[in-house]
Amino acid sequence: MEPRSLLAREWLGPVVALEAADRRATNDLRATLPPAIESEQDRYHGPFNRDSRREDFAVTAIKLDGKALAIQIQAEIADQVSRLKETRGIQPCLATVLVGEDPASQVYIRNKLAACERVGMISRHVTLPNTTTQAELLGALSELNADDSVHGILVQLPLPEQIDSMVVLDAIAPHKDVDAFHPHNVGLLSQGRPHFLPCTPHGVVQVLARHQITTAGKEVVIVGRSDIVGKPLALMLAQKDSHLGPEYANATVTLAHSRTANLADVTRRADILVAAIGKPEFIRGAMIKPSAVVIDVGINRIERGLVGDVHYAEACEVASAITPVPGGIGPLTVTMLLHNTLTAAS
Repeated sequence: MEPRSLLAREWLGPVVALEAADRRATNDLRATLPPAIESEQDRYHGPFNRDSRREDFAVTAIKLDGKALAIQIQAEIADQVSRLKETRGIQPCLATVLVGEDPASQVYIRNKLAACERVGMISRHVTLPNTTTQAELLGALSELNADDSVHGILVQLPLPEQIDSMVVLDAIAPHKDVDAFHPHNVGLLSQGRPHFLPCTPHGVVQVLARHQITTAGKEVVIVGRSDIVGKPLALMLAQKDSHLGPEYANATVTLAHSRTANLADVTRRADILVAAIGKPEFIRGAMIKPSAVVIDVGINRIERGLVGDVHYAEACEVASAITPVPGGIGPLTVTMLLHNTLTAAS
């Protein structure tokens, strides 16, 4: 018996659905919504799909809690890991590789190892000195590629300047590339038949779907065209279908960037605005369409602490729903890494 994943149904690829879990998650979420939100759901066809044409609508943005959602999804993954071990004797294993002693990278690695432990996965960590050559790193990856007990491989970026990141990422076996950075996996995604979904974009789609914020027929503006977030998310949302159904695809997607003319005019068109530009509090309230949903992917450290790419206080006065920073998309990125590792092991 094959283990079932957290995805709601198969999306033109070898990923199996957890339809019942998604239905339970949706019902649990709806049970927590106050009556006022439920009435808006009946009126506007979705709990957060408020009618942006009403200028007199009193908006207080609802927080889309990624941390709580990550805990819920990790519990689902833990159940699948347990069943995979019981039925097939397989325990998923994620290998992480860190070159050097960058403090931020060490924190990220610790978070990933802790997440593996929470869901019952094996974690294997490879630490290499900052003086490691490209050939030495490629040799370490070759050993992990050949090890059948390792199902997923992640190389923590950034790498020291003597190492070409592209060469290294291309050296990871595509069937163990749980970050979905390999050209093989990027190509499958572009064709609408992914083996792995990129972790951060998948986290964005999950937070939308688990809150019943549909994308079909909506205008989605993504600010930022990185290979990690902007481009793959645009590909996912523009497809005819998705792993969660067509209602979480079929968007009209605009990919904005640093050369976009009249950026504020573009962002104000968005029913769903995704900020992934890497600039603290760059998106201000005046750049947001009234009652839009705002997804803040950015995380930036400034004097007063961590902030996103969106000015949170201003956005809350305009948007209908928003992800916080921290506690928004970040925890879901790690969770989707676990999901990909489970898929690789399955």
